[in-house]
Amino acid sequence: MSLRAYEASDLPALVALERDAFADDAWSADALAELVATEGRRLVVEERDGAVVGYVLTGLAGDFVDLLRIAVTPTARRGGVASRVLDAAVQAAAGDGADRMLLEVSEANTGAHAFYLRHGFAEIDRRAGYYRDGSTALVMMRELPTPERMDP
Repeated sequence: MSLRAYEASDLPALVALERDAFADDAWSADALAELVATEGRRLVVEERDGAVVGYVLTGLAGDFVDLLRIAVTPTARRGGVASRVLDAAVQAAAGDGADRMLLEVSEANTGAHAFYLRHGFAEIDRRAGYYRDGSTALVMMRELPTPERMDP
């Protein structure tokens, strides 16, 4: 497996991954292409045998970065892919000068919530009825390493 920056040729794989991971809430090819092209956005993919198996999309906004999306193919789940792409996003954001990362996750998504807690995120707010299904969004944050403390 290898981590690398997004390439335009990855778009069809990302659209398929979106459908698998998010069903009715999946982003379209046009939406993904627009998001990736926006200034301050970074998309990192992990590939195995030439196929994209996971990705993370972040958006830098001054001194913080939003974790906009993270997804892993069903066949690669529970294999550390999500942790690796998240770690890459954290290191890149810290290198870009961000001091914290924020995200929203559905309160109903207990697996993702536990994943973020294991990776140093803490709940800082709630947004009732935020998602299409009416579930509450948990707003989570973690501080990022300073460049002096980052792994080489």
